[in-house]
Amino acid sequence: MADKLKTIVFKEVDHLEVEEFDVPEPGSDQILVRVEACAICTWEQRAYKGINKVEYPFIGGHELCGHIEAMGANVDSRTWHIGDRVVCGAQFACDNCTQCKSGDENACQHFDHSKQLPGLPYHGMGGLSSHYLVNPANCFKVGDTPVEEAALTEPLSCVLHSVESADIHFGDVVLVIGCGIMGQLHAMLAAKRGAMVIVSDTNEERGQMAVGLGAKIAINPAKVNLVETIGEITNGEMCNVVFDTTPIAALVQDAIDCLGSQGKVVLYSSFHPDVPIPFSPNLVHKRNLQFIGTANSSQRDFVRATRLISEGVVSLKPFVSEVYPVDQAQAAFDSACMGDKFRVVVTF
Repeated sequence: MADKLKTIVFKEVDHLEVEEFDVPEPGSDQILVRVEACAICTWEQRAYKGINKVEYPFIGGHELCGHIEAMGANVDSRTWHIGDRVVCGAQFACDNCTQCKSGDENACQHFDHSKQLPGLPYHGMGGLSSHYLVNPANCFKVGDTPVEEAALTEPLSCVLHSVESADIHFGDVVLVIGCGIMGQLHAMLAAKRGAMVIVSDTNEERGQMAVGLGAKIAINPAKVNLVETIGEITNGEMCNVVFDTTPIAALVQDAIDCLGSQGKVVLYSSFHPDVPIPFSPNLVHKRNLQFIGTANSSQRDFVRATRLISEGVVSLKPFVSEVYPVDQAQAAFDSACMGDKFRVVVTF
């Protein structure tokens, strides 16, 4: 076992340091994962920039892949073995509320990004560390996919949850607003469920990338009227489902306007700033519209996401934009926060 645990610590806004501590020993019911790669989510970017308010010092990171380095005596050796490649689900749910006990830990009433996780010196999500103690329930085997790609299992699991919440059927018309990594994954999975997918983004290169991954049409809303164009494409029927994957509250109205009768709008992203938007409740009533909010993922979502990756049904390679070693963590965050990349990955 390595002598020291390396962890990336947020000290204050725009400042982090790599610190070293003793490697923790797993408890009787714990797995010690040697983290090989952790991706920088927009959540960590916002924490780094002070948009998501956290108490410093703070350890971020929740998109991680590694291998099992040690196990407690009570961990089931029929399932888990030293050296298994694994990804880890978020350990932020309380495991006690009604939602958790119903298998919907993604909707935990006490979901907490700032837990003090075992074995780590500071509170936070903890994945940006070379070693990570995890309960077997939050550990999932993944195949021979490169660790930098497998680290993106968590965002894939969240999108899988979102797409299934929308209950997409063969032949549905689906609009995805935003072609960042989450928009790209929504377009890809919706297409695999048999939908005719349209994407909207002012970045035409990203729009065409989505077409290459399964979307049928890319629209640049800076050049054409999005709602009118959707009407033309669908002969006035509009969309069955619209996913808004952007943090821009004003675009929610566009999402609503693109819905057909009995359509569903899925608000996937968090919103920054979180400002109220007006909408017509009578329109929602008359057209039988549905609003769906979705966040996080469950153990079930993780199981299926790892299968999609391990069996090659979904490739996450296009979304690994850059890779930095842990000793260049500050440069990795500064690059990620430029906003022109999908995922920047830190390796340990």
